[in-house]
Amino acid sequence: MELRHLRYFLVVAEEGQFTRAASRLAMQQPPLSQQIRLLEQELGFDLFERLPRGVVLTEAGKAFAQDAQRILGSLQQSAEQAARIARGELGAILIGLTSSAGFHPLTMELIREFRRQHPNVGIDLTELNAAEVNEQLLQGHVHLAFLRKPVALPPELSFRLLDEEPMVAVLPEDHPLLARRRGKQPQIDLHALAHEDFILVRRPGAPGMYADIIAACRKAGFSPNVVREVPRMFSGINLVSAGLGVTLVPASMQQHHLSGVVYCRVREPNALAAPLTLGFPTALHGGTAGRFVEFVKQRR
Repeated sequence: MELRHLRYFLVVAEEGQFTRAASRLAMQQPPLSQQIRLLEQELGFDLFERLPRGVVLTEAGKAFAQDAQRILGSLQQSAEQAARIARGELGAILIGLTSSAGFHPLTMELIREFRRQHPNVGIDLTELNAAEVNEQLLQGHVHLAFLRKPVALPPELSFRLLDEEPMVAVLPEDHPLLARRRGKQPQIDLHALAHEDFILVRRPGAPGMYADIIAACRKAGFSPNVVREVPRMFSGINLVSAGLGVTLVPASMQQHHLSGVVYCRVREPNALAAPLTLGFPTALHGGTAGRFVEFVKQRR
């Protein structure tokens, strides 16, 4: 039994005769009659009672018509839903993001606007570190990821730079360098931190940012004394609050209002920039995740 046999059957049932049904189906009447007869033989019972001027459904035919309508209706609904998923109008996206990337206002702005435009798309977020992003994307555990700086650039993955923001130094509020601040956000020279204890995010978790900070310090004339490595930038800020050292974070992390710390701008020429990047599979086309990438590309 083929789906076309069900369609033929329902059209004949609606028209009440083979001639009009054949015209509606754009086929000849004899082949249509033959197809219905073959369907009846396969089922083992008559669907129609043949009359001199048409046909009427048998009791068995009436029951079969209800099931046939339900089957074709369900198939049509499934096809329409699959098409909407292919167009990115339905489905779900799992987005990975590093903790500091999640603090950048653009990240949530993009997610919020996409969700507003596509209310039938489910979005879930999971926190990763930069080292985990590539693995999770390659294994398909997340569809997209917001991060700062990619750990590696394999051909299977693509990374799109969305923004760059300055990095700021985080000092304990009683630090001697802050003695003369007058309400405004203080500025410091990076070289002024040459003798400080540095707290950085662990190199395996964020090797790109770690390397950038080390390089900037060396350019400023010193090698930083890294006394602690932490899993997240939040942890580093907390340790600064406890008076255990200083750290550098993207400027948007200043939204993490923590007592005991002061965020300081770094004067040129040793100012550092922190990128915001969207990562996704290079072969990603269509679907909800593909639509999200196109949405981002149109805006950035």
